[in-house]
Amino acid sequence: MFTAIGIGVAGIAILGLGILVGYLIRRQLGIRDVHSAESRAEKLIGEAKAKEGDLLLKAKEKALQVIDDAKHEADDRHKEIAQMQERVQRRESLFDQKLLELQEKQQKLQDKATQIDQVKSEIQTIKQEQLQKLERVAALNREEAKQILLDHVEREAREAILSRVKKVEQEGVDEIYAKARSIVADAMQRCAMSVISENATTSVPLPSDDMKGRIIGKEGRNIRTIESLTGVEILIDDTPGVITLSSFSLIRRQIAKLAIEKLIKDGRIHPGRVEEYVEQAKQELASDIKKTGEEAVFALGISGLDPRLIQILGRLKYRTSYGQNALTHSLEVAYLSQFLAEELGANVSICKKGGLLHDIGKAVDHEVQGSHPQIGYEIMKKFNLPEEVAYMSIAHHEDAPKTLEGVIVKVADAISASRPGARRDTAERYLQRITDLENLATSYEGVERAYAIQGGREIRVFVMPDAIDDLSAYKLARSLAASIEEQLQYPGELKVTLIREKRIIEYAR
Repeated sequence: MFTAIGIGVAGIAILGLGILVGYLIRRQLGIRDVHSAESRAEKLIGEAKAKEGDLLLKAKEKALQVIDDAKHEADDRHKEIAQMQERVQRRESLFDQKLLELQEKQQKLQDKATQIDQVKSEIQTIKQEQLQKLERVAALNREEAKQILLDHVEREAREAILSRVKKVEQEGVDEIYAKARSIVADAMQRCAMSVISENATTSVPLPSDDMKGRIIGKEGRNIRTIESLTGVEILIDDTPGVITLSSFSLIRRQIAKLAIEKLIKDGRIHPGRVEEYVEQAKQELASDIKKTGEEAVFALGISGLDPRLIQILGRLKYRTSYGQNALTHSLEVAYLSQFLAEELGANVSICKKGGLLHDIGKAVDHEVQGSHPQIGYEIMKKFNLPEEVAYMSIAHHEDAPKTLEGVIVKVADAISASRPGARRDTAERYLQRITDLENLATSYEGVERAYAIQGGREIRVFVMPDAIDDLSAYKLARSLAASIEEQLQYPGELKVTLIREKRIIEYAR
């Protein structure tokens, strides 16, 4: 027991001794670390003080360098300012010198102006004295002499102006006519259509003269039925192998012709057959009208038209104007309008459609009240055609169409209508037109006589040379041309030629 206690006490003693030894060792180590840290701190402080000294030295050197640079820059600035002040002073002295010179020049100019005023006054006095002397010598006052001089200058100026006006106008007219002839000739050359003069009668060939009696029928029943159903007059005379159908309407004559041809081919001619074949002829004609309208539209390459409008267009095949077929005329106007529009840079589509449909009102003008231009305009608006196209129906009868396309269609219509042989006019109307033309020309004061020549396409007017001078003759010709345009109707273009001729006759005896 005592051994265990001794061992425990010995263990405790050893443990306490170990703790004491460890404490002493730790303390010694701490003291050594403190001395080491202090030495390092002192070393760092010494190095910092050395670096601080170096930095202060470098800063002082930098500051000295900056101060030196600033001094040099200040010196440069002072030198520049001094140079600028010197230049300003030189300029001020120069400006002062220029100002003195300018004042001297101004004074000289004022002196010269004073001298000029004095000279003007002297010249005016001399001029007045000379005028007074001239008035005494010429026995004329100033106003009278001025009027004589103005009259002389006016006469010379009038002749010069008239000569210049004629020259310029002739040059312009020659150039315009050359270009116009080129364009129109090209358009007409590209549009070569046949010209057929339609008559108011249609002939139907017969296989034999015996057929005339069969067409007349017993007591004239057959011929009366045909005439009542078709609205034509059948002329049967001694001409062998033919009968004549007379009517102002081509449609009626065509229906009657088709019906009679069918009757002749059938051989059984009586009122019942007449009614049957007349109805068939109407149906065939309606089909032909539709086909004709479609062919006309197709030939021009126009699309989008209402089928009912095309049907109305086809009716123009059986409509004439002064003997000219209306559909052929419309096609010709459409082609001419297209070619002219291409040359003049106008809207080709509007001109082509407007040219084709410009006379569409003639297809129904005998059924609808009103003039054919207004009827045609309303028809085209009814079928929703553009205003520019519908306007062509009115434009080709206006004196001054509002659009370039309207002018083109009007010109194309005039070209087609005025072509020699295209239309037929009666002798009475022709003579009346010629008489009205000559009477209008002779109604002007100073006109001695007037003659219409070239089939009424030119009028030559002879004026009295003593009553009409050159300038007045020029004005008279323009006025007469304007009056003809306003008051008379004529195909195409009418040329006015005014002749002022003075003849002086003397006899040597």
